[in-house]
Amino acid sequence: MKVEKTEQEWKEQLSPEAFAVCRQHGTEAPFSGKYYDYNGEGIYKCICCDAPLFEAETKFDSGTGWPSYYEAIEDAVVEIKDMTHGMIRVEVRCASCDAHLGHLFPDGPEPTGQRYCINSVCLELDEN
Repeated sequence: MKVEKTEQEWKEQLSPEAFAVCRQHGTEAPFSGKYYDYNGEGIYKCICCDAPLFEAETKFDSGTGWPSYYEAIEDAVVEIKDMTHGMIRVEVRCASCDAHLGHLFPDGPEPTGQRYCINSVCLELDEN
């Protein structure tokens, strides 16, 4: 089921930084997010709707300053062609609430060769 809220409802729910990144397609500064170098176990969930997005076992150190994963949970994210800023990239959004999470690049490790480069502010780690 799709989670839909008004812009005002998102503003009330999220921190200003989370709103700017998740709802306005922003980017947090590299090496500034709480998860870029964190290695706890569990499931990373969407800060907007609590949907499971990435398993901690798929996280790796990409050296980019953002949390990186080689695989998303099945059907958890959608990938959209992004031609902003003079580049052709693949935007990653939450499949449940359409939150902007980050981008996907083809330079990750095996077994997928993919790098989901995700903003920490978009995530909440459930360590249960």
